[in-house]
Amino acid sequence: MRAKGILMPSSQLHVPVLLDRCLELLRPAIENKDAVVIDATLGLGGHTEALLAEHPKLKVIGIDRDPAAMELATERLAEYGERFQTHFGTYDQIDEIAKPWSIDGILMDLGVSSMQLDQADRGFSYSQDSFLDMRMDQTRGATAADLLAELDEFELARIFKVYGEERFAMPIARRIVAQRKLAPITMSSQLNKIVSEVVPSVPGKQSGHPAKRVYQALRIAVNDELGILERAMPMAIEALKVGGRLVVMSYHSLEDGIVKEAMQSAATSTTPVDMPIELPGTAPVFKIITRGVERSGERELERNPRAASARLRAGEKVEGN
Repeated sequence: MRAKGILMPSSQLHVPVLLDRCLELLRPAIENKDAVVIDATLGLGGHTEALLAEHPKLKVIGIDRDPAAMELATERLAEYGERFQTHFGTYDQIDEIAKPWSIDGILMDLGVSSMQLDQADRGFSYSQDSFLDMRMDQTRGATAADLLAELDEFELARIFKVYGEERFAMPIARRIVAQRKLAPITMSSQLNKIVSEVVPSVPGKQSGHPAKRVYQALRIAVNDELGILERAMPMAIEALKVGGRLVVMSYHSLEDGIVKEAMQSAATSTTPVDMPIELPGTAPVFKIITRGVERSGERELERNPRAASARLRAGEKVEGN
């Protein structure tokens, strides 16, 4: 299997996160019927493959904006024929994608994929020296290098602080602006050096590379990840039929906060608290079925260390009034 220099099977490039739990949560909504599931973040298709294998009548619509991932997933899932369909784009188009169907389940596995992290030419990882691209769809939009070259120090600092929760956002931004006057900052090694020189090293208290939060922030900004998620969550809940289930895995507190707020909002009556009865059209339309946020257990982490930051929430569409 080949896409952008990838030669190994896609099944070896990515271990689906919390796969068994996702299957368990979706199962009541899709088993023993001609169900339709939207995999809103198809990636390499690991979750979709497991769903199609377990449910012989199931149809899955996979959404992704990464052409390389779409190519690999399509080849991987070719044996399922018309039971697997693709949509190239972002998952905040889910309302339009869902229109022709009665949707029984929606799965979202957010963030960056293992394939994207491991491909040096994508620029997602601080562990490999590469051009700072970070676009999930490399055919369009500004790269991380473009942002570093064009944004002023206040906007860079805002991105690092808001999207990366970086304590040293402003000092890093100032150093970037000063450094780019001497030479363009286009490679991960350059960015790593800048951040390492600014962020103080505290032995025993530092987890991972000091630039990891800056990389997260740039990736989110380049791909508008939080904006897409904010738009998509209400759409996904609306798109589900009654009894349909939504399962979402996020990988940092910013994503999880958006998911939690959208689910809680849909699961809460909008009748004013001082009203003695629930007004028509104000009843909850969603029921949260996970108890708080679920995290990976020891067995999952042994199998897939990248599941360490995964946060899972799920719920079911219910009949409103």
